[in-house]
Amino acid sequence: MNLNPRRSMGLIDRRAFLTMAGAVWAAALAPRATFALSRTDAVYASAFMAPDGSYGVATLTEEGEIIAREPLPARAHGLTYSPITHRAVAFARRPGTYAMIFTPDNSVEPIVITSVEGRHFYGHGCFSADGRLLYATENDFASNRGMIGVYDGTNDFVRIGEFPSYGIGPHDMTLSADGRMLVVANGGIETHPDFGRTKLNLDHMEPSLALIDTQTGALIERHVMPDHLRQLSTRHVDIDADGRIWFACQYEGARNDLPPLAGSFARGEDIRFLALPAKTTLALANYVGAIAVNRQDGLVALTSPKGGTVLTVDAKTGQVVRQDSLADAAGIAAAAHGFIASSYRGQFGDAQSKVAWDQHFVKVGKL
Repeated sequence: MNLNPRRSMGLIDRRAFLTMAGAVWAAALAPRATFALSRTDAVYASAFMAPDGSYGVATLTEEGEIIAREPLPARAHGLTYSPITHRAVAFARRPGTYAMIFTPDNSVEPIVITSVEGRHFYGHGCFSADGRLLYATENDFASNRGMIGVYDGTNDFVRIGEFPSYGIGPHDMTLSADGRMLVVANGGIETHPDFGRTKLNLDHMEPSLALIDTQTGALIERHVMPDHLRQLSTRHVDIDADGRIWFACQYEGARNDLPPLAGSFARGEDIRFLALPAKTTLALANYVGAIAVNRQDGLVALTSPKGGTVLTVDAKTGQVVRQDSLADAAGIAAAAHGFIASSYRGQFGDAQSKVAWDQHFVKVGKL
């Protein structure tokens, strides 16, 4: 689903985009893919499942045209990208133990790393501001504590350290604009690989949002959910142009409850939940699968695969801008204006694909 009503792009901009993509990349592509690349505003990367059940990661245009593919060892979940090093990472879905580092243009052989003994990945991570370090959310399952693994991007992504996530079940995280702070969504759910994806502590969850110093690994501040919302698992985060942190949640309580499912805060402030109309909250089905901020337009978008809903709100006022239906809505990311959404059924923007897109995708090229 393409939520971008004001798209326009001149011939000069398209040529500039091809220059950005690189002549080597363009030369290696089939003519159809090169043509698609020359006509798009942006390029994204998403994990997928092919019709034969195999897994991979694809680079594709905003119009849904697949430019390149790489096979994956198993199902992936979230991705991250460094505009400095032009490398992307696909993280295994919990409780997976691999992460694959690749270049969207397939110009460099991918690197597959494996979590150390006693850890598994939680499906998300991010690069440092200079692209030299990779941070990954991990589970120390023997001690039931969340960790942030640190990997050296200048040395084949060897693991060089770790620090606490200051919570249980860290999922998504993002980096502040100045690169000095990690924002981590600790979902608060205890898991163990011996029990697959079973949630082991739904009666005493501990969801939280932690701000962590990237230089020292020290806790800057931590926000916990109110007692009556302890089953509101904090899962995904993004940051707007004003530095305000937006978070999205998945509720593990009674199905007929209507808890708030998203909110925001700035450093030093208390959490402020997004006040949505009851019918809108109902449409999200107590489950927000992804969140994205369009900093230029001042918008925030949420997707709910369970509710088949894509919601866009104004970041300043919290008012609903638009609400769209999309069966099995999965990923969401900022477009030139507004957002572009994907689905588990293969829809990306306005295009339909034979592959099933996974829950998240990331922009890997823009003007």
